[in-house]
Amino acid sequence: MPYGIGVAGKEDMLSEKEAILLLHEAQDRGINFFDTARLYGESEAIMGKAFEGRRNDIVLATKCSHFRKDGKLLPDRELRPFIEHSLQQSLEMLRTDYLDVFMLHQADVEILQNETIAEVFSELKEKDIIRATGASTYTTNETSLAIGSGRWDMIQLPFNLMDQRHGAFFQEASESGVGLVIRSVLMKGLLSDRGKNLHPALADVERHIQSYHSWTGDRFPDLPTLATRFALSFEEVSSVLVGIDKTAYLEKALATANGSYMHAAMRKEAENLVYPDPEFLNLPHWDRMGWLK
Repeated sequence: MPYGIGVAGKEDMLSEKEAILLLHEAQDRGINFFDTARLYGESEAIMGKAFEGRRNDIVLATKCSHFRKDGKLLPDRELRPFIEHSLQQSLEMLRTDYLDVFMLHQADVEILQNETIAEVFSELKEKDIIRATGASTYTTNETSLAIGSGRWDMIQLPFNLMDQRHGAFFQEASESGVGLVIRSVLMKGLLSDRGKNLHPALADVERHIQSYHSWTGDRFPDLPTLATRFALSFEEVSSVLVGIDKTAYLEKALATANGSYMHAAMRKEAENLVYPDPEFLNLPHWDRMGWLK
């Protein structure tokens, strides 16, 4: 499905054949963790075709369909069949009989506090249909609740140079045995060459992004490398998600994730590079406002 700045429709996307070839190349080059969701368009179906016959060599994570209808959480009696149906669809699309990680999608506080949802996910894990449970969170309240509940094996959360609010929970997650997967490390592409000529409403954001270029050159070849290595520098982080739709982006990801990141003093310095008003960094809202065209 279309995602990211400059990707408006199918004309900007890979064909299915190209996507499968790129997934094969990524796996052949050592990438083994792939993240998708029931609601990511044709993503599950394409990954299913790509990894059939390679299943034992990869780690697959997908997310359950949303539990809300017209803004309201489904009633408890409908949750179990809803979750089981979503899981079955994912298994069929991904052409597998188990999932390494099955996650809540947009796990808000009400969802995280729902006993039925937690019980169904736990039962699926006990049956070995899923190997680990997870929650994809957006707010710090959600992340805190997900970690503190003791119910979820991993949390997928947003974290990047500009918005480091969720970093406050890294140590707690590690001490609780909860794995962390970082998304939005490039802020939908803003922390790259695409972070220029932005909508006037984002003028301050653009100026802040440009200030990061004082770090590029001798220390880091470019902004995406700086941003990604910063996230990878935290030992509590299991994986960082990056999007690729070109071999060049795969090459860049492999060169970036080379095991040599930031030493403690440099990372501490980089932690001071946050945007002064993190509450403003609401990409879904920017999308709705048309600021990311």
